[in-house]
Amino acid sequence: MPDTLTTVSTTASSPVKASHRRGLHIRFRPTSLVVLVLACAGALAVLAPFLLVLLNAFKSPADYSTHGPLAWPERLDFSAIQGYLDIVDFPRALTNSVVISVVVAVVGVVFSVLAAYAIGIGRIRMRTGVLAVLLLATMIPQEALIYPLFYIAQATGTLNTIWSVTIIFIVLQGAFGTYLLSGVLGTFPKELLEAARMDGASRWRILRTIVVPIIRPTLSVLMVFFFIWTWNEFYIPVVLLNDQSAQTVPIALATLRGQYTVDMTVVNAGSFLSLIPTILFFLIFQRTLSNGVTAGAVK
Repeated sequence: MPDTLTTVSTTASSPVKASHRRGLHIRFRPTSLVVLVLACAGALAVLAPFLLVLLNAFKSPADYSTHGPLAWPERLDFSAIQGYLDIVDFPRALTNSVVISVVVAVVGVVFSVLAAYAIGIGRIRMRTGVLAVLLLATMIPQEALIYPLFYIAQATGTLNTIWSVTIIFIVLQGAFGTYLLSGVLGTFPKELLEAARMDGASRWRILRTIVVPIIRPTLSVLMVFFFIWTWNEFYIPVVLLNDQSAQTVPIALATLRGQYTVDMTVVNAGSFLSLIPTILFFLIFQRTLSNGVTAGAVK
């Protein structure tokens, strides 16, 4: 009996030891070590600009001019942040950016779903031509659109208001979303739709209870991208939003550049304050992005 127990325990423990040895062998393979080093170097390269902004946001102008941008600050100095808040109405600019980005993200996704449902599942006439026009609309550079957009905003009385850029970005982002979702809905299972019609479901109910729940991960990722793209927009807002009360965060940063000199500590402080909402946004919606990207990869 003891010999049997010894044999069983040895047999049971040997796979564990073997797997442990294999795990250690895989962990310390030269290729794995090279990949780890490259990954760390890439992460450091990505984080370097953010760390540099953080480093110089808490320097005094004298410290920055004496020791340069790469030196560690002699002491934490909040004069640059205070100077930025004195020059720029940051709470107002932050509110404008949040309102514009949220409205564009939500309304743009809703319009995209409705239009893509008609094109992808409804199979309207001239479907290919409509998709070509939508694709062309996303490819036209903003510089070619700025003059007509400016005069349209001036004629409608929305110039220097956040609603001018909000409407424009809803149309632009909605065109891209419609083009993207049309291809997704074009491959939607027809058997599922026919079964819903046989049960007496209307088109609106099919969209609300069948189509939208299935493509919800894609819609979540699209909404996040719409928010990020709208938040980072600069060219159209800087032309249409000359009033300081309607400026967004990127435009507020651009106002820090003087005619002859630039206080780099104030610029870094403004960049640091502008990064905080973006970082919080990514932390909140990180799971949404990862789930949306991997949705459909495993059935």
